[in-house]
Amino acid sequence: MVGQVLDGRYRVEARVAIGGMATVYRAVDTRLDRVLALKVMHTSLSADETFVTRFIREAKSAARLAHANVVGVFDQGTDGTYVYLAMEYVEGCTLRDVLRDRGALRPRAALDVLEPVLAALGAAHRAGLVHRDVKPENVLIGDDGRVKVADFGLVRAVDSQTSATTDSILGTVSYLAPEQIEDGTATPRTDLYACGVMLYEMLTGGKPHSGGSPAQVLYQHLNKDMPAPSAAVPGMAAALDGLVALATARTPEQRPEDAVALLARARTVRAELTDEQLDAVPPQATQGGTGPAEDAARLSGVSGISGDIAAAAAYATAGSEADTSVIPRPAGGPAAGPAPDSDSDLNRTALLSPPPADPPGGSGAGAGGRRRRVQPRWVLVTLAVLLVALVGTGIWYVNSGQFVRTPAVLDETRAAATRTLSEAGLDVKVEEDFSERVERGHVIGTDPEPGERVRKTGTVTLTVSRGPHVVKVPDLEDTPLSDARRKLEDAGLKPGTVERRFDEETARGSVLATDPEPGSKRRPGAAVALTVSKGAPVEVPDVVGDKRSDATEELEKAGLKVRIATERVHSEHEKGSIARQSPTDGARAAEGDTVTLTVSKGPDMIEVPDVEGSSEDEATEKLEGAGFEVTVRRIFFGDTVFNQSPDGGEKAPRGSSITIWLR
Repeated sequence: MVGQVLDGRYRVEARVAIGGMATVYRAVDTRLDRVLALKVMHTSLSADETFVTRFIREAKSAARLAHANVVGVFDQGTDGTYVYLAMEYVEGCTLRDVLRDRGALRPRAALDVLEPVLAALGAAHRAGLVHRDVKPENVLIGDDGRVKVADFGLVRAVDSQTSATTDSILGTVSYLAPEQIEDGTATPRTDLYACGVMLYEMLTGGKPHSGGSPAQVLYQHLNKDMPAPSAAVPGMAAALDGLVALATARTPEQRPEDAVALLARARTVRAELTDEQLDAVPPQATQGGTGPAEDAARLSGVSGISGDIAAAAAYATAGSEADTSVIPRPAGGPAAGPAPDSDSDLNRTALLSPPPADPPGGSGAGAGGRRRRVQPRWVLVTLAVLLVALVGTGIWYVNSGQFVRTPAVLDETRAAATRTLSEAGLDVKVEEDFSERVERGHVIGTDPEPGERVRKTGTVTLTVSRGPHVVKVPDLEDTPLSDARRKLEDAGLKPGTVERRFDEETARGSVLATDPEPGSKRRPGAAVALTVSKGAPVEVPDVVGDKRSDATEELEKAGLKVRIATERVHSEHEKGSIARQSPTDGARAAEGDTVTLTVSKGPDMIEVPDVEGSSEDEATEKLEGAGFEVTVRRIFFGDTVFNQSPDGGEKAPRGSSITIWLR
């Protein structure tokens, strides 16, 4: 591609990176005379409509984001078999370069990188987009100190349908969230999980989960909580452990809702830490390469980026290895490309001379047909080499040769897993267990775990899923409540709320119905509500005014219990009779229910005021104030009381009526 002009506009000057889907070139926009990055899809993929659609979606998604910490997208187009994006060119290095050069970072430096990354993702999340592939390779650190997030090629709308059955899992194994692994779900919280893993890596210099195969790493994401950074870096502030744990909670709902919320939490953590905690040097940190001092000093003053990040950026931009996602400043002219990565030898063509068929002066026949005489000392050397080889082989066999690594068979069918293990020379033992996540008949786990050593011809125990553990709700109709509760607990369920109602056919205290109904399937520990019979209803008789003994006898004949209140009250009923009852007459009660009776102290007798000679209003006010009711009798149109009954000075029950005559 170097030297070509795409779409009559973009002149390719140098290759700077190679990715899984595309190659990135440094190019010049000949119309605007601007240096930019040109991302060209591999021609082997450009014929695949799905990949082309995904590639074009990158342009549309990233172009919607106008943020200082997001690599800008200028243009998208095609030129023959080439499908390309024109993007902002960032001279600098990736976070991966910094970690490779520096190992672990100081907490201040880690937060200096994390915060702009979260700011960029926050803008994407608020725009309805998810990155889906956050990792150090996609975090660019420019030589001006700015941190930018690149490669929104895997982004898609938050509300789009994402499923492992309709689309393969997209992303990088070390940074995939559990929900991405299980069903392909991608939400803002999946980006936060990757940020948490990346923060762990910056603080400790290593990944939290490791294994001999991607399957082992995926298994750990699904089944193991993220280790605390302080376990690898003793003395690290607990607030940083909490920040990593918050971002990498295995349950998505336990993470913040988006990057904006996590950014607020990260800033709070920074404010809580002392300068000593922020600048603590982890033991995994290395000095790495040393870049130009003036570059480091310049970078350390830009955007608040810390000195060790600045130094690493200066060193990386001066000629360190470039990762597949970095857009570094080339060290040479237009033909210069990125420094070779670890697998660059496989892609580089070189002229090799074949070895000679017979080395000069060897043991073969010479010009004169004579064989060279073997010197005795070389015999001794040869024997020594053979002896060392035999001893080394013996040591290897004792330590490694008699062992194999347990193959990764997680989520395979029982038959497939058994076949894989048998082909590795291992015996197989099968156990079964319930699983809410793994399909019935598929492998939940192995003992030893995948990647662990096991003796050849040893035994590996497979744990195969029996599917979700569910229990049936038992039929408890007509069962006494205490027995019903015991049966629910025996079945692995929990007795729930109890509602009681009258039922003439079911004995009092026995179960009428359950919710959910008998035979329904529920998970162990689920609550089951019970409806219990109160028996046939009993109508409460009216015993107010009856003698205490008569009232008690009548209520007990009705199948009710009697309780006499300790308090006695004045009432219109004679002393010793029943003044009131609860429940009242006519109420429905269950047989054996209790009726409370209050005994009368008799009427409350008080003295009647003398109101003769008073006006109607004065008399009424005085009598009512004393606790009586007033009845008025008028002769002609008079307004003066000339008589009352009972007379003034007599006693009458409180609340009784006093009659007054007016004339």
